[in-house]
Amino acid sequence: MARQARKRSATGIYHIMLRGIDKRNIFLDDEDRKIFVEKIKRAKEKANFELYAFCLMDNHIHLLIKESEDIGTIIKRITVGYVGWHNNKYGRTGHLFQNRFNSEAVESELYLLTVLRYIHQNPLKARIVDKVEAYDWSSYKEYELAYKKKESIIDARVVKHYFKTIRDLNTYINEKNNDQCMDYYDKIKYTDKQLKEKLDQEGIIENIKKASNIEIRNQMIKEAYLELGVSMRQLGRVLGLSKSIVEKATK
Repeated sequence: MARQARKRSATGIYHIMLRGIDKRNIFLDDEDRKIFVEKIKRAKEKANFELYAFCLMDNHIHLLIKESEDIGTIIKRITVGYVGWHNNKYGRTGHLFQNRFNSEAVESELYLLTVLRYIHQNPLKARIVDKVEAYDWSSYKEYELAYKKKESIIDARVVKHYFKTIRDLNTYINEKNNDQCMDYYDKIKYTDKQLKEKLDQEGIIENIKKASNIEIRNQMIKEAYLELGVSMRQLGRVLGLSKSIVEKATK
């Protein structure tokens, strides 16, 4: 089947999501993340694209970019050097990113602000931090610099038009919401049979059954829920647990 053409953005602005191949972690430590941010900076210096947001999670990355050249070329500028560095550091070869990155066109400033909040809330929704500003590897720290009129890789003009102070931006970016944007798990869907096979393959079902106490069991359930992106109801159904048990485990 022919691959569907990427939708072109009338504004040239895209929400980009890069995944690790086979759900492999892209970043194993903070040095990796620091190098990737440096690759963004160097690519930006060469191509002069506008960067509105980024967030580096362990096995995926979100970017909000206005292209200055073809968006695929920009992503190659950012990723190729990082892959070489990563493979050299860890003694591996081959691909690190899934071949085709996901993208969605961002064609209004209102939706740009929605995507901006969605990207920055990734660590919040993954329960890594309880405030957006507590996460070190998103562009929020760069916005703090921009509002202090210090050097930043972020193009803050659009955001500053709507939020006059960093406090205003912080209030908006931490608001609870029902934002609907391109999601890391949009295309990772399982039937119950497929999910059970995956959980069996990774030894998750057996490990949960053998867990020596509720805390360990709940941690395993939480990790499975966050990694696989399935609903609490489906995960409970396949594990033979009630939705309420899964709900408590993932809090």
